[in-house]
Amino acid sequence: MSPEFIEFLLWFPAIVVALSLHEFAHAAVADALGDPTPRALGRVTLNPLSHLDVVGTVLLVLVHFGWGRPVPVDPRFLRHPRRDLVLIAAAGPAINVATAIVVGLALRILAPTLLASTLGTFVFLSLQALVLLSLLLAFFNLIPLPPLDGSKVLGGLLPEPLGSRYRNAGWLGWGLLVIILFGSFTGTYLITGLIYPPSRWLYGLLVGLPLGN
Repeated sequence: MSPEFIEFLLWFPAIVVALSLHEFAHAAVADALGDPTPRALGRVTLNPLSHLDVVGTVLLVLVHFGWGRPVPVDPRFLRHPRRDLVLIAAAGPAINVATAIVVGLALRILAPTLLASTLGTFVFLSLQALVLLSLLLAFFNLIPLPPLDGSKVLGGLLPEPLGSRYRNAGWLGWGLLVIILFGSFTGTYLITGLIYPPSRWLYGLLVGLPLGN
């Protein structure tokens, strides 16, 4: 097998799991807080087919930038819209961090056993990819630029009327696009420099091994 195909086998399952859990968390929390929209649209499920966007998934595999299908939320059904929208937005990154913690600590315990065989090493590398990708996805989504989750969390935490002005500043979303395009054309990936160092550090803290082992 080619190195590229092996890399695909390692990373694609991690992408599917991390994105599906992320969108499921948004849907499940919205459902728990009284919004029937996600359940009516079949989003309160762990089935990846309900959460993956074809284009976003392909791009994530090819260029390491992509997205899942956003979960629609109707604030009119929420008892405390401002607070509840923060909780719904934070749920996605939170479940990614929780996944990284659980899988990372499991790898810390199981690493000597897994790395003792070829098959076990492949399993270790697959789970290693899930830990790192979960952390990267969490930190990326916490960037406070629309349409990322971080912008919704910040907009809900800011005092009014500042929070309202921030939530309605759709032009800020162009900032994210400019940063991504700047990286594509120049090779200077500002977002990677922002989210990779804390993700790598937290990975090492959880797993107890540096990346690459």
